[in-house]
This record gives sequence, structure tokens and C-alpha cells, in this order.
Amino acid sequence: MKALLLTEYRRLQIADLPAPAAGPRQVLVRVAACGICGSDVHGYDGSTGRRIPPIVMGHEAAGRVAAIGAGVTKFSVGDRVSFDSTVSCGDCRYCQQGQINLCDRRQVLGVSCGDYRCAGAFAEYVVVPEHIVCRLPDNLSFDEAAMLEAVAVALHGVTLSQVKPGDTALVLGAGMIGLLTLQSLRAAGCSRVFIADIDSTRLGLAREVGASEAFQASGQELLTQVLRLTGGNGVDVSIEAVGIDATVRGAIDCVRKGGTVVLVGNVTPEVSLPLQKVVTRQIRLQGSCASEGEYEKGIGLVASGAIRVKPLITAVAPLEDGPRWFERLYAREPNLMKVVLSPEMRA
Repeated sequence: MKALLLTEYRRLQIADLPAPAAGPRQVLVRVAACGICGSDVHGYDGSTGRRIPPIVMGHEAAGRVAAIGAGVTKFSVGDRVSFDSTVSCGDCRYCQQGQINLCDRRQVLGVSCGDYRCAGAFAEYVVVPEHIVCRLPDNLSFDEAAMLEAVAVALHGVTLSQVKPGDTALVLGAGMIGLLTLQSLRAAGCSRVFIADIDSTRLGLAREVGASEAFQASGQELLTQVLRLTGGNGVDVSIEAVGIDATVRGAIDCVRKGGTVVLVGNVTPEVSLPLQKVVTRQIRLQGSCASEGEYEKGIGLVASGAIRVKPLITAVAPLEDGPRWFERLYAREPNLMKVVLSPEMRA
């Protein structure tokens, strides 16, 4: 099969690799679309340590069932499917409690690190366990379905926020996860959802997908605007979708007393924390990792139009064009959001 192989850091090439075969309780998927995740771009240069070459990356994918292994009962050849990025064991204490994202033996498609190597979906075929596969409705395109993993991540953060209908919320960061979090908060019944970023183009997209207010502001200026719009109280929930000092601090500053801050962003390993504000204002800090069974919910929301992903897709390109698109994303070219690669398209 053809695959986009990271042969060394900053070097991708189309390679001929042996096609995988479905083992017991596994599904072989012929990939129709696979999105380039920000984590893939960070792994491209080795900065994360979780894409050790050689590796086929890619975990945001959809396609058709090409073959099934022994014991597979839920799917048949030809079914249109997508799948979670997390491969959980199903047996550890966390899996037994439904916390599959915290699985003790968790693996992620398209990741290679010191503990494991798991081939991803920037290829014509990928093998995944049956229990992470979901059937797609006919009205959901493969390109849209390639966004479902990111949708599930956003939904998980919103679930952990314990937001209630009528609440106000602020999203820090209008990247892919931030824009999907904005829409997930709307779907959860928030009366107003604000979003902040330093990129005016992204804020325009945020307004298109439902932001009540979009701020090109940070620090004191952001806090002033949020307090003005909330009667001096602050928002009920802040969701931080970047992962740096400034946005974590902004999320804490802008939430009301007794409110909740959910930390989804994960760019830097450490940030400083305004401890006295958190303690004296009794703010709840909640980390959010990947997703925890929100995939099916995400399919329903995208299929119904409650969450719109098409405006967030910048380009759909052949797999062969992958090296060029990775380099453009790595160079932080303006106005690029989600790029989807398709092994079925020809350059």
C-alpha cells in the first residue's frame, strides 16, 4: 500500500509498505480521508518525542471497512466508518470505569514513543480494534468524518466543565479545538459563548460558527471586556485551548468566583499558576485529556448540523501532497486551519 512515512524528522515521503491484515476483533479500513492534527505537526520535527521515525502518522480518519478479523460482529465489508484515536485495553481499572482515555495501556494511532509504536492512517489502509470503530450516517462525508476525533476532544472538555443551559462561557484560543469547543458549548445550551485569540482571521471564523463575541485581546484588555459583558462577575466557565501562561492566566482571571476552568491546551509542559486567585475565588481547575466515549455524540451533532465542521476545512488534498502541506502547516502559513489528506485522490 501507499503510505506517508516520516522517515526522519522534517522528512516525509510516499512509501510502499506491506498492507496490514485484520487480526482477531480487528477491522481493516480503507482510508478515504485523514486530517493533519496539530500534534502531527509538532511531532513532525521531533519536539514532542511521540513521533519517533520511522512512523506512519495520522489519527483523524474515516473510510470503508475492507476486511474484518475473526470475532468481529458489529461491522461488515463496505460499511462507512470512523474510529477513535485512542486504543484502550478494556481491562484496566480505568477502562472498567469508562475512563478509556486514562487507560493504563493506552495507545494512540500514529504515535511511536518509548513505550509503543502504533501505525496511523496516512495510508491506504489501517487496522483498528473493533471496539473503537463507529458507523457513519450516509449524510456525513468522509472529509467531515475526519474531523470527528477533534469534535470528541472538544465535547469531552465541555462535559468536564459541567456547564449548564443558560451559562456563559469563554474559550481561550480560536484554533481547531477552540472553534469546536465554542460550538460544543452552544450545543450544550450556553446562552453566550465568547472567544479570544490574537489572530483576527480565526476570530472571523469564530463569528461564523456562532461566537457571541470574539475578542482580539489578552491580559487586562480581555478581562475588562469580559467583565463589561457579564455585569462585573466573569463567565461561569472558561475553557483554555492553547496551553501557555498567558491564556491559562486569562482563563482564570475571566471566570467568576466559584466558576470552572477547563484546561485542554497542551503546548507547553509547565505554566505558572496564580494560586491565590484560584484559592480565594474557589475556582475549580479541571484537566481534560483526549475524549471519553463522546464519539457517537459527535457524529450526531455533526450530522445534524449542530456542530459545523465544513467551514474549518481549509483544503482536501491527495496523500501524495502530504509533505508539502505538512511543511506549510509547520511554517505557520496564515489562514490554514484543517487540511485533510485523501489516499483516494490522485495528485
